[in-house]
Amino acid sequence: MDETNQIILVGISFPIHFKITDSKSTFDMTPEQVTLVKESWEKVKPISEQAAELFYGRLFTLDPSLRSLFKGDMSEQGKKLMSTITLAVTSLDRLETILPTVQALGRKHAVEYEVPDSSYATVGEALIWTLGQGLGDDFTEDVKEAWLLTYTTLSGAMLSGKSAAA
Repeated sequence: MDETNQIILVGISFPIHFKITDSKSTFDMTPEQVTLVKESWEKVKPISEQAAELFYGRLFTLDPSLRSLFKGDMSEQGKKLMSTITLAVTSLDRLETILPTVQALGRKHAVEYEVPDSSYATVGEALIWTLGQGLGDDFTEDVKEAWLLTYTTLSGAMLSGKSAAA
């Protein structure tokens, strides 16, 4: 299956290009971009609790209707979010190893949580904003671009998993 989608984040439209063949994936991140994402995430991890609070605060400001999708303890939800991002970031240079999990997460978000497609752009915007807040001057244009590509790649995989559930 060859998937090409478009997602608009922070006023920038990024095409999501990746091929899925036998749980393999290719995407257009350079090794330098992978390194930028990994190194910048290491700077966020020590403030992960605050980053999660910033993220959800921004998410619910951007789209208050998304608050109803979260039923449990938001502190626990924040820990899950940070853990998931950590797994994704540490696996960027071997995306094929987590692609089935990312796709399954997309199916789960679609079927169990009824997450609307439009929320993916909102989540991406909240994530990029949060990274900018947490990294400050270290959130350069190159780092931002690498994170935008990371998010569009992973959200594209989630959306492809959602499509498979339909």
